Amino acid sequence: MKTAKPCKVNVASETGRLRAVLLRRPGVEIERMTPLNAAHALYSDILDKPTVDAEYANFCGVLERWTNVYYVKDILSELLRDNSVRAYLVNESLRHDGRRRTMGMSPADYALVEQFMQLDNDELVRVLIEGYENPSWDGTSQNRYLLHPLYNLLFTRDASSTVYDRVLINSMSFEVRERETLLYDSIFRHFFGVETLNAAQWNADARTEGGDVQVVSPDVLCLGQGIRTNPLGIQYLAETFAREREHFHIIVQELPMQPESFIHLDMVFTFLSQHQCMAFEPMLKKEGLFADKDTTLISIDGGKISYRRVGNVLEALQQLGWDMEPVFCGGNDPWVQLREQWHSGANFFALGDGKVMGYRRNTHTVEALDKAGFAVLNAEDIVADRVSMGDYDRFVVVFPGSELPRAGGGARCMTMPILRD
Repeated sequence: MKTAKPCKVNVASETGRLRAVLLRRPGVEIERMTPLNAAHALYSDILDKPTVDAEYANFCGVLERWTNVYYVKDILSELLRDNSVRAYLVNESLRHDGRRRTMGMSPADYALVEQFMQLDNDELVRVLIEGYENPSWDGTSQNRYLLHPLYNLLFTRDASSTVYDRVLINSMSFEVRERETLLYDSIFRHFFGVETLNAAQWNADARTEGGDVQVVSPDVLCLGQGIRTNPLGIQYLAETFAREREHFHIIVQELPMQPESFIHLDMVFTFLSQHQCMAFEPMLKKEGLFADKDTTLISIDGGKISYRRVGNVLEALQQLGWDMEPVFCGGNDPWVQLREQWHSGANFFALGDGKVMGYRRNTHTVEALDKAGFAVLNAEDIVADRVSMGDYDRFVVVFPGSELPRAGGGARCMTMPILRD
């Protein structure tokens, strides 16, 4: 497949008309888990790939009918024509991988470098993403891979984030995901030619992840703080914009450290339009696991940074001139809210203002959107060209999800916007 030419990189809102997006179609890497290593890979279960493939085909099929879709595999195949990029990705991938990070590279590793450098572009991309099997594996031990698979690469949102006209290369909280950033750093610097930011280069302990980064407007960011994004990562962004902007605001919502369904802000809060959002109601009411979780408004004025505690995210947005009407994940039943939040019921992705997509399985959430004025469209009808999204002012595209949600993310997690109007 011929890779499209690089486009401009700019995202200044969560709901502007989507013009380009980066995806990773799930590959063999998601089959390279067992019940013994699934938790290490940050999965709560192992997945059935044929079902994943069918569900993802509807998901990406909708996006391909709406916008310019770039695929990670295609861009990397293009980039690997450059020997300097090839050498960097091979050497750094092996150096970063698991046991080698602190021990340094061994003679066997250097032999692998030579072997990988001789692979053709498509095969090397496969190895970098799907892993490389140990030819001496005994069939029972856990050392099957000399280069481990990138099990989570389908969640293109997490390892990089378009923030205005730059890309934040995120500093991942778990070692199993660190190598993803090598691929994205190369993609955005060498293919898209865009300036990158990186909190870990400012402080090795700073952490940011894309599910916690939401671009509200040209002068407002909304961030989650929890197990994946820490206070140092937020401080990095605050200080970066304090140097560059006269006036800027960052809303920070503290998240529970467990269970894993609350790993990112976009698991409890996403934008549907300029004036509507999807929210997990206990987060707004500060109930249950959110009873002691702070919401902080960071304001930048003339280079000075100030911090003020506010009631919740909606109150902070209102103080900045954004009146938002919430639609509740799971509807109005607290029991159902918990069930549907678990399977990414709040994790919606906006194709444009009032034009969103999410999992069909969260039926009470979809019903709440219907009542809020969103036409409910089936992904299968769009992919088969029986329905046109262009015929509707406001809609939610629902796509099937029985296996994909069990990977731990939804529509927003699986999309990395590159350009919006």
